[in-house]
Amino acid sequence: MNKYLSILALVCISSLTAQKSYTRQDTLRGSITPERAWWDLTYYHLDIEVKPETKYISGSTTIQYTVLEAKDVLQVDLQEPLQIDSVIQHGKTLKVRSEKNAHFVSLEKKQQPGATDSLHVYYSGHPREAVNAPWDGGISWKTDANGKPFIASSCQGLGASVWWPNKDHMYDEVDSMLISVTVPKDLMNVSNGRLRKVTSDQITKTYHWFVSNPINNYGVNINIGDYVHFGESYEGEKGPLDMDYYVLRNHLEKAKKQFKDAPKMMKAFEHWFGPYPFYEDSFKLVEVPYLGMEHQSSVTYGNQYKNGYLGKDLSGTGWGLKFDFIIIHESGHEWFANNITYKDAADMWIHESFTAYSENLFLDYYYGKEASAAYVIGTRRSIRNDTPIIGTYNVNQEGSGDMYYKGANMLHTLRQLVDNDDKWRTILRGLNKKFYHQTVTTKQIESFLSDSTGIDLSAFFNQYLRDTRIPVLEYEMVDKNKLRYRYSNIVKDFDMPIRIRVNDTLQWIQPNATWQTLAVIDKEWSIDPNFNVNKKEKR
Repeated sequence: MNKYLSILALVCISSLTAQKSYTRQDTLRGSITPERAWWDLTYYHLDIEVKPETKYISGSTTIQYTVLEAKDVLQVDLQEPLQIDSVIQHGKTLKVRSEKNAHFVSLEKKQQPGATDSLHVYYSGHPREAVNAPWDGGISWKTDANGKPFIASSCQGLGASVWWPNKDHMYDEVDSMLISVTVPKDLMNVSNGRLRKVTSDQITKTYHWFVSNPINNYGVNINIGDYVHFGESYEGEKGPLDMDYYVLRNHLEKAKKQFKDAPKMMKAFEHWFGPYPFYEDSFKLVEVPYLGMEHQSSVTYGNQYKNGYLGKDLSGTGWGLKFDFIIIHESGHEWFANNITYKDAADMWIHESFTAYSENLFLDYYYGKEASAAYVIGTRRSIRNDTPIIGTYNVNQEGSGDMYYKGANMLHTLRQLVDNDDKWRTILRGLNKKFYHQTVTTKQIESFLSDSTGIDLSAFFNQYLRDTRIPVLEYEMVDKNKLRYRYSNIVKDFDMPIRIRVNDTLQWIQPNATWQTLAVIDKEWSIDPNFNVNKKEKR
């Protein structure tokens, strides 16, 4: 969730991306190394104690895996300043060779393909403190209005290894996970999945949360505070769904009012995307001391109980104030990020373009097609066209921040090409069914959309994902009643049809790089604004 930075921040980030040179650490973090490739992750037990007074974490991760190849060196990731204290397998301490944040564990013997085994990684230290969560993540150590600790994790991009040891690459999601977090007895920890039990002694409580569905690493979270709980049961497409809300004690009444957007969100998104992907693990909104994030089944919220984005409409149309931005956007990620997950950070658009577009579909469901179109078109003012939406592969590098609203407008344009809303809805639901609980590549998504729409979208995606230019429809009037037109600013073979309003009616044309002519009565004409295409008169 590289969420909605100011224009200045986006310029800075794009500049840094363009200038970045990659290191071995980038490769160790962002590629499927030989020490990762030979084992398939099946189960984690994260068992930690969090000490707010000293900002200290200690504990262990049990890593269970299935052997794919006969290898004996395994990569575990944990970021400084945290340290691995020991790695134990079958009661024996294993040798660990560390290269800063990547740690190579030498097993006692080569593993047998097809076998299942596990090891325990013990660690401790003061994890990186979030500077500006969630964009510059880590652990946020805050206090609430009553002076009680208010703590939360956020680590997209940065990586879950910033606060716990794991296989920190998105391609391999764990099948299930137990999260046990010990905190002072006057606090509560809320994590992903369902609460199995709470154990306690005289000074602490341990909250045991179990996730029964596959989960990506950055989706795992801890949220610690003086929480109170309320909830409801939602009758969804797969039956009753528990929707639980955890908020600071002083905010209970505000939350009961503001969180009415949550069941509305669920109704709209099940309509457009299909059943909520994690019925077995429930849905939760959890208040945190930063803006919010899409942690699976434990969506975090910090929008100050305001509609819009901290009270502002990102579209400038007024429609963005009809809903609580964080509830809608972060929950949309349950379908695009948590259900369908990118394998490589370069393909983060799969998460962010579809989810930014989900804001539009929420409005469509409740306020109609014109309102939703006005909103998504209004968000074009945030598009920078600075660097491509797709980033650099194998080095944990995402693309441009345009993955949000340029990506959303790309999908809105694609809806126009489909030109059948029932079919478009079937395609969106089909995506979530086809790639249910899977990690994917851009190529897979492109192929699915081309096949489902019946349109060769190769040039379309090359234009909007891999190029920084917006297509320009160049034109000139000839003999007062002939319109000549062609595309410029385009990639090879780009010939996307568009609607134009001419002679007071809408009609389709299919421009390409070659001049074409259309007879018109009135020289005043316009491009349908639902297409993200610019217009320029030839001089």
